[in-house]
Amino acid sequence: MPGKFKTALRFGRVCLLPVFLSFVVSAEETPRLAYLASDLRIPFWSIMATGAQARADELGFALELFSADNDPRQEILNTVQALAGKPAGLVLSPINSSSAVTVLELAAEAGVPVVIADIGTRGGEYLTYIASDNEQGAHELGVLLVQALRDRGWSQGGVGIVAIPQSRKNGQARTRGFVNALSESGFSPAGIRQQVDFSYDETYRHSRELLAESPDLRAIWLQGSDRYQAALDAIRDAGREGQVLLICFDAEPEFIDMIRQGELVAAGMQQPYLIGAKAVDSLDADIRGEAVPRRQQLPVLAVSRENLDELLPVIHKHVLGLSEEQADETSAP
Repeated sequence: MPGKFKTALRFGRVCLLPVFLSFVVSAEETPRLAYLASDLRIPFWSIMATGAQARADELGFALELFSADNDPRQEILNTVQALAGKPAGLVLSPINSSSAVTVLELAAEAGVPVVIADIGTRGGEYLTYIASDNEQGAHELGVLLVQALRDRGWSQGGVGIVAIPQSRKNGQARTRGFVNALSESGFSPAGIRQQVDFSYDETYRHSRELLAESPDLRAIWLQGSDRYQAALDAIRDAGREGQVLLICFDAEPEFIDMIRQGELVAAGMQQPYLIGAKAVDSLDADIRGEAVPRRQQLPVLAVSRENLDELLPVIHKHVLGLSEEQADETSAP
C-alpha cells in the first residue's frame, strides 16, 4: 500500500467526515499511474502498454493510457491532461529525446516521478531510464546478416538502412552497433533514410530509393518492424527478390513464420512487455520508499532460424505479449 495513501487514510479516520472517508478509501485502493506513449498504433508501444497494464493490475494501480500518435503537440496535451489527474507516477515513452525534456519539466513542476521507458532524453529529471541494449542487439543482428550474406557466397556489397529518427538515442545506438558489425566484415552501409511518419508509403519510398541508388545492394535493414511489408514490396517491385535480403529490428507475430521460412533473415527483438512491467515495478518501489537504479538495461534478442525455437517462450511473453492461448497458436513449426 503506497505510503502517502496510508497517511491520507489515517488522517481521514481521525478528522474527516464519513462521507469523505469513502473517497479516501477508494483513492487508497486504486492509486493512479499514467503511461504517455509516442504512438500506441505501433505494435511495439501497444505491447509495452500491455505489460505495464498487466503489472499495474497485479499491484493494484489504475493505469491510464495516452497516445501522442507521433504528434509533439498532442504529447504536450497528453502530459497536461495526465498530470491534471494527479497521478502517483508517469511512464514515458517520448516521441524523441528532445520532446522528452519538456515532458520531464512539466512532471517535475507537478512533483510527479517519471520512468522513461525506451528512447531516452537529452536532459531533465527522472526516476529511472529502462531501455533495451540497442547497440548490443544491433551489433548481433549485423553479425547474423553478414553470416547470411556469406552463406550465399556474397563477400561484398552494401546494406541500406531505413532508420527510426536519429534524434532518438535508441536510434543512434542501433545505427552505431549495426554499422560497427558491418565494418568488421568488409560490408558497408549503402545509404540511410530516416522515417518520419512511419507509414507504408514512406517506408516503400525509402526502400526503392536505396535499391535504385545501389545496384550492388545486398540487404535492407529496417530499424522497426511494422512496415516490413513495404520493404518486401519494394524489393519485389524492383525485380530483386532473392538478390536483396531483409532484416528487421523489433518483432511482429508473423516474424516467427517468416524467419522459419527464410523470408526474413533475422530480427533484433526487444522485450517491450517486460519493459512496461518493469516501469510500473519501478514506480511502485519508489512510492514505497525503496531505492530504484538510475538506469536499467534489458538485452535485445537477436533471433534467427538457428535459435528461434529455443527463444520462442521468451518471444511469446516478453516480446509479443501473447497470452498462453495466443502463444499456442504460433508455436507449431
